[in-house]
Amino acid sequence: MSKLLQETTFKLYCAGVYEGRIRFTADKIMHAKVDARRRTQMQENVLSEQAPYMLPLQRIKQFLDQYEGAAWSGEEVKLANGDVYRQHIRYTADIDGREVTSQVWARRMDTALDVVTVDGCVIGFVAPNRYGMEILVAEGYEALTPLVVYDSPQLSQAQYGIQELGTDLIPMRDGVRLATDVYLPEGIEPGAKLPTILIRTCYDRHMKKDQLKRWANKGYAVVNQDVRGRADSEGELVPFYYERDDSSDTIDWIIAQDWSDGNVGMWGASYLGYVVTAAATSGHPNLKAIVNEVNVGSPFVDTVRKGGTVCSWPLLCWTLAQSVGTRTDFNIFAGITVNPEKAVDARPIRDIPQQMIGRASGPWDLWSEHPEYDDFWRNCTYSERGDQVKAPMFVISGWYDGDSAGVSETWRMLTEHDVPNRKLWLGPWEHGPNRARDLMGVSFSNDAVVYDYDVNVLRWFDRFLKGVDNGIDREPRAAYYVVGTNEWRTSEDWTPVEAEVRSFYLGSGGRANSSLGDGVLGAAPATAAQSEPDSYLYNPDEPVADSGEREPENMRKHELRSDILVYTGEALREELTVAGELSCELYAASTGVDTDWVVTLSDVDEKGNSIRLSNYIVRAKYRNGFDTPELLTPGKVEKYTIFLQNIAHTFQAGHRIRFTVTSSSKLVAFPNTNTGLNPYDDPQPVIVKQTIHHSAEYPSRVLLPVL
Repeated sequence: MSKLLQETTFKLYCAGVYEGRIRFTADKIMHAKVDARRRTQMQENVLSEQAPYMLPLQRIKQFLDQYEGAAWSGEEVKLANGDVYRQHIRYTADIDGREVTSQVWARRMDTALDVVTVDGCVIGFVAPNRYGMEILVAEGYEALTPLVVYDSPQLSQAQYGIQELGTDLIPMRDGVRLATDVYLPEGIEPGAKLPTILIRTCYDRHMKKDQLKRWANKGYAVVNQDVRGRADSEGELVPFYYERDDSSDTIDWIIAQDWSDGNVGMWGASYLGYVVTAAATSGHPNLKAIVNEVNVGSPFVDTVRKGGTVCSWPLLCWTLAQSVGTRTDFNIFAGITVNPEKAVDARPIRDIPQQMIGRASGPWDLWSEHPEYDDFWRNCTYSERGDQVKAPMFVISGWYDGDSAGVSETWRMLTEHDVPNRKLWLGPWEHGPNRARDLMGVSFSNDAVVYDYDVNVLRWFDRFLKGVDNGIDREPRAAYYVVGTNEWRTSEDWTPVEAEVRSFYLGSGGRANSSLGDGVLGAAPATAAQSEPDSYLYNPDEPVADSGEREPENMRKHELRSDILVYTGEALREELTVAGELSCELYAASTGVDTDWVVTLSDVDEKGNSIRLSNYIVRAKYRNGFDTPELLTPGKVEKYTIFLQNIAHTFQAGHRIRFTVTSSSKLVAFPNTNTGLNPYDDPQPVIVKQTIHHSAEYPSRVLLPVL
């Protein structure tokens, strides 16, 4: 291919849907878009700055000369702008009577923006994402790109335009009306009945409208709704509380429409993932399929009161962003206009919204009125109604998803009630899944980003809403990516049925304080010499300040603190792979009447870097259940069974497994004052002595599913 990139006419495809032509000039990007309804090819105009594409077209234009001038050969290519590309997969197809093979180059160290070349010349760009892979390809070369994943005859094809019916205000059972848009396939047979995909969002239904309505191109009715109190819907936002019933009422409205065939599916991610999980617990008979990505969990598991604590920045950023108006302020959400450190240090807790955004927050005020687990919280806990779930659910998340505690809660619920056709897909992904192949110095393989992400979502809906026998329900129940060996694996369940749960016991001579101490982690219970309990002072005014994110943070500097107990295993003689749900059993005492426990699992390399893999935090007073709070007897040893967030990770030979215990993580939860009093009243903090026991009588241990 000899044309210069600035002379090439590219075709743009989004989720397999042709969206028009793109042409780069010296100073502009020209776009000949396709009319969404009639699928008519329009004339060329300058690309709008508001164009709704995931492909970074402006960035591509900025570096066209570098893409053109690079020597696309060998195993790795580095551009002058710092981009690193590694040789990935190839495609072969007949192009104008000639067999041609392309090379796809995977972008590393940053968000995936892959390049496709033929004979060293660039013919396309690929942007994988959760909403639908976007591809820019020189006209005629489509078959040499990942676009071919949309070609399966068992996959709903993009053969329709989109008819937007406008906005209805749908009344819920209490009379509150929710703003709801409907998109239908244009060109469908008159009177045809359609399956529906429902999305209910707190982020304004227009925000991802262009991505979500592409299901209509493929023969689905799409219903896009603002949850109550958000954007154009009536009512007040009470997070979590109304989502089950409002979803059920909306489904009732859908199946009463003359275009509905009575089959409804739901898609949701993050808070929207909570919405679809809550909807499943309504047991609505017409809810036939759910795709649930990176779902927020119930408040006492994942969000407002994680582990019974009072969640700090992860909750604050979201709540403040929702509280400035009916539309989300994403600059607050991203920690740009509100400083995370300043916000979590502000007191009194009840007044933080007033201090940070100059106004009260309805959700924040309401939550502070319910300091204990009561009927309000019970109504928000979807796992309380797991016996009502009937819809096949496809759960998607990753090891670096900050809401993976919620994903685990969902999967435990589905497993406990043996919900048929449940499926799980776990990758080396963040809360925005399928984005990058490297994260904070941890490198995965090129395969960590997949090209069939949205295809598998569509296959799920095709199978359970259209009855297409595409086999997705016969595939292994769990697919997961093992970090370290950097490969995808499957199992008939999660935790993998192949895993053997092994105990790793805590031990020390009584001086496990910091990574410089004598704490050990062994395969056998602590010997008499390793049974001296370990103690530290926990001062709520000096909390641990790790990132608070579920990311591969190097905990090395934090582990030098004397108020972190560190237990480290021997250097491994051979690699060891852990995959599944984790837990620990801790025998602990405190001189306070309440406190928190923070537990962390890390991988320690030969240089002493301690990369966090999994962690969790719990409040001691809820050790017997959230609905049965019980203060501690100072000095009494209590047993704590603590969940840790799931992983699939290979510890390399020479590395060591590390487990730590402390009592705070201020960017996760406001430090426990150790008083047992209402945390929203900001009682005067008390310094306490914490003691971890590990002996024949008190065998504290970590339980890891080992492959």
